[in-house]
Amino acid sequence: MHPLMMGSLSWVEYQQRLQDGNAIVLIPCGALEQHGPHLPLGTDALLSTAIAQSVAEQISGIVAPTVSYGYKSQPKSGGGQHFPGTTSLDGNSLIQMIRDVVRELARQGADQIVVLNGHYENQWFLTEGIELAVRDMGSASKLRVMRVEYWEFLTENILAQVFPDGFPGFALEHAAVMETSLMAHYHPKLVRLDLIPDVPPVEFPAYDVYPQRPEWVPASGVLSSAKAATAEKGALMADHLTRTIAAAVQREFQLSSALAASNGMAALR
Repeated sequence: MHPLMMGSLSWVEYQQRLQDGNAIVLIPCGALEQHGPHLPLGTDALLSTAIAQSVAEQISGIVAPTVSYGYKSQPKSGGGQHFPGTTSLDGNSLIQMIRDVVRELARQGADQIVVLNGHYENQWFLTEGIELAVRDMGSASKLRVMRVEYWEFLTENILAQVFPDGFPGFALEHAAVMETSLMAHYHPKLVRLDLIPDVPPVEFPAYDVYPQRPEWVPASGVLSSAKAATAEKGALMADHLTRTIAAAVQREFQLSSALAASNGMAALR
């Protein structure tokens, strides 16, 4: 049994972890989505899980089972829905799933939760699910939830080292240097560097159309080349992400606890 992984614990062990005080539960969220010919369909879920595990090791956290399906892939950030294997949820389905999971964890006594997102399109549906769960628990609840997009913690200094020729932007980084490097670090056996397409960054129009237009997206599904990806770049990013996310989580929940205590004292006056 792995002491960090909720799914590996018995209910007794899990209850003891929660009762230890200051337990933080991380929920990795990803997607099942094409990532070119060189990365697996589960890349977003694999990366969010790996980063959540690394952060949990730093803060003695608990990692809940990964939400492995995400919101629909969009052409300008994920290639779109037309690729075999890309299996997505409607927005309301993802909202209700996160709402249920957060609410259930809170009901059991987990009042410090981190939703760690690894899929670009998930963001606002996760937000809605979190906000509904917080509302369901009521104003008297001690529940506090952080939503984290791991890529937002990559500083200009780190990005300059990973992209010496210029950063194309997070949306075009789908299956490109960032994700390929992180996968080469965390899951090297799942990366096929020999199959990376050598393509220029895709230029999209400044609007979207529905139904989606598959012809907007290269046949490979890659939005910019991952040729510059290396495991060393992945290690650099992974170390930085682990340290900075762990620090942010600890800082935020310490602040939340201090504010709650302050508000409690004020109520007694």
